Amino acid sequence: MALFTKFNSFVEAMAEKSHNLGSDTIKLMLTNVAPAAANAVKADITEITAGYGYTAGGATVTVTASSQTSGTYKLVIDDVTFTASGGTMATWRYLVLYNDTATNDELIGFYDNGSAVTLADGNSITTDFSAANGVLQIA
Repeated sequence: MALFTKFNSFVEAMAEKSHNLGSDTIKLMLTNVAPAAANAVKADITEITAGYGYTAGGATVTVTASSQTSGTYKLVIDDVTFTASGGTMATWRYLVLYNDTATNDELIGFYDNGSAVTLADGNSITTDFSAANGVLQIA
C-alpha cells in the first residue's frame, strides 16, 4: 500500500472533537482526481460514479483497533475489497478515508495507488492495510 497522506484539516478536526475514530463510521471512497492537502470535507472530493460494484460514498471500513501505547495512537482497520459487478467499475487512482459520522463528512487522509485502476466485470482489488502499523499513527 502506498504512503498515507493526511488532510491538513484532520489535525484541527481531531483537536475540536469532530472525530472519534474508535466508534465513528469511517468510509473509504474512490476518486480519480488527485486530492489536495487543503481539502477538508467529502464534498471537496470528486468521487467516482457509483455502479458496477461501487456504492456511492464508498465502503464502510471495520475498525479492529483504536488505541495508544506510550503516547502513540494507532488506528487499525480491516482490508477492504472492491469487486466490479455487472460491468466495468469507473477508473480510480486514489483511496480517501473520511468520517461519515462527522457532521460535514470530515476527511482523514488518502492513498495514491500510483496509477489508474480499472476493474472489469468480476475483477477485484483488495487494499492491504497493515495490521502492525495501522492505517495511521499519531504521536
